[in-house]
Amino acid sequence: MNTLVITGGSSGIGKATAQLFSEKGWQVFELSRSGQSTDSIRHITCDVTRPEETRAAVRDIIDRVGHIDVFISNAGYGISGAIEFTTSEDAHRQFEVNFFGALNSVQAVLPYMRERKAGRIIFTSSVAAVLSIPYQSFYSASKAAINALALALQNEVREFGIHVSVLMPGDVSTGFTAARHKSEEGLSAYGNIHKAVAAMEKDEQGGMAPLQMARQFYRIATRRCPAPLYVGGAQYALFCFLDRILPKRFVNWIVGKLY
Repeated sequence: MNTLVITGGSSGIGKATAQLFSEKGWQVFELSRSGQSTDSIRHITCDVTRPEETRAAVRDIIDRVGHIDVFISNAGYGISGAIEFTTSEDAHRQFEVNFFGALNSVQAVLPYMRERKAGRIIFTSSVAAVLSIPYQSFYSASKAAINALALALQNEVREFGIHVSVLMPGDVSTGFTAARHKSEEGLSAYGNIHKAVAAMEKDEQGGMAPLQMARQFYRIATRRCPAPLYVGGAQYALFCFLDRILPKRFVNWIVGKLY
């Protein structure tokens, strides 16, 4: 039986993905700080920002079932605010969860995939990695770093039969919006913060269903030769395509106008 391990699987895209894989007959392990096991999904409490805890969770899975076929790094959260007024602590925490949490997880999984000479790693990134969003700069930067990490990793592990891909969702309607840490420091100088963040959150709340991303994760996981980068949602794929062919200054100006 194929085995999926997913981080951040207790809600939103992660939960929908865990449920879909389970319905497809996979044995599924969900790693998160909160969550509960069900009849078909086994929860393991794990904070991915803690390397030893993450390695212990992965060892537990290997001891139980012997292998991991697909690992999805999905844990993450967002912050918003002006760059000038974002505290060093908030910026570091953003990267600690979104980037280093992914790194810790991959470093825990890779030895077993490398020994088996098989496996797939899929990262949850964001369209914001390509189209950097004002007042979500550190979230955008953390996701751009994920894309760069994944592309380099694919070249490092290709000889071991391991495939690495990234899914970059557009706006998805989940609890991610409400969980965002919003800073209003510097509001007197950057009076557009409220309007920009409200526009982002409206787009998110009216976005795609998590199941749509879950289905795309499943397609990536089961393709014989997956591509390195995928965009979640047709309209967002168009935006990313236009970003490649149009002058960056023009694209960035449009993004700024949207917010």
